[in-house]
Amino acid sequence: MPTMPPSDLGSVTKAARLKRGWTQKHLADELNRVSGWDTCTANDVYRWETGRRKPNEWLPHLAAVLELDLRPPLAHAGETMPLTGNIPYGTPVSVEDDSMKRRALFSMSAAALAALSLGRGQRAIEALDLVNQDSPRSIADNLSELIDHYSLAICAAPPDAAYDEIFAVRSYTSEILKGSRQVPRHKDISLAVGWLSCLLGIAACDAGDHAAAHIWCADAERRSQEARHPELAGWAVLTRSMIAFYQGQPRQSVLLASKGREATAMGTAVHVKLAAQEMRAAAMAGDVSHTETARRYATKALARLAPGSRETGAFSITPAEEPPYTATSLLLLGQFQESVSATNRVLQTHYQYEARKRGEQPSGYARALLILGLAHAGSGNLDEAVSAGHAALAGKRPAWPTLALAGKLDRALERDFANAQQAEEYRVRYLEASHRLQLLAPTGE
Repeated sequence: MPTMPPSDLGSVTKAARLKRGWTQKHLADELNRVSGWDTCTANDVYRWETGRRKPNEWLPHLAAVLELDLRPPLAHAGETMPLTGNIPYGTPVSVEDDSMKRRALFSMSAAALAALSLGRGQRAIEALDLVNQDSPRSIADNLSELIDHYSLAICAAPPDAAYDEIFAVRSYTSEILKGSRQVPRHKDISLAVGWLSCLLGIAACDAGDHAAAHIWCADAERRSQEARHPELAGWAVLTRSMIAFYQGQPRQSVLLASKGREATAMGTAVHVKLAAQEMRAAAMAGDVSHTETARRYATKALARLAPGSRETGAFSITPAEEPPYTATSLLLLGQFQESVSATNRVLQTHYQYEARKRGEQPSGYARALLILGLAHAGSGNLDEAVSAGHAALAGKRPAWPTLALAGKLDRALERDFANAQQAEEYRVRYLEASHRLQLLAPTGE
């Protein structure tokens, strides 16, 4: 069989699939069967075939299932990965060794490993592999460093890029656990896989792939239960509750947040976040009494937050006088001027210029601006609303929750300021951002 240029991967995959008379779901099911991962969906196949995402760790299985010879060059070094149609189903394929590369990677410290930029998942895997060979017991510590790094990077990187790299590292780590339960620090590594699953749930949520997000969150919750580590499950439940919230299902969001809060400990960041999420979901449902009760509880939980809690990243909370999502709750209850004031306080204290310059929480910053825009729209301030909306969409990281709020602002401007030139200009900006996210469903061809 001929060697296939990487640029032809999508069309060749599609042609091989159609030749067998398979749908995209059929191929996804077959890949799950031979890999044992159960995480590939028809949407993944669609994205591979249209070039929106690369198969990465699925390549060996894709080559085996479709009997293809896939030999794409690695972007960072020019080595090749041998992927042939003669590989038995499920056989892991590793990158060819290079003595100079191995000596260089052996010198990498855990801190250097954690500093790897997104988009270099294969290099992270090689480094982990080499460190593991040198000292098997150190892999759990190195994974912890990587998880800390990814929890920061995921807030700034495009969702697809974050998903692809974290998936590659999780797949590698999962393979370590499959061999034997005698792996040193097996429990710690299993828990690390759970944290990686939780991050994948966040990345999938940001990409608008809710089915994948729920699958990864369920895996994180299962591993949390096995390790008796409720905080991990709490973050996964928070992601599920947020998906329901942005989908316009406030009662489901309240139920999830309430259960997550009850299962996590007072004093933890996730406990505060879940209490605050319950508050804003209750506000969306129009339940004023529940909103006030949840707000009082969230305020108490915030006051009892343990010292030293993380203040940046996906698993963090920023200390403040008011619970998170207070401005959103005020907005949803129709208290627009109060929401404007609360949002401005958040922007001034949480998202100062230097923090934004470092790339900290750009999605959170965009969503805060959109809440400000919605509050101004509710107060009848067209120019301020549009200005906040444009600033929110100026970022280079479109994410589904951000676009969901941006859509609400677009509808509010259309409703309250029909035919206004500023509203039309914002709509153009919003549609451009929505196109960048490319939330397209599988075609099922």
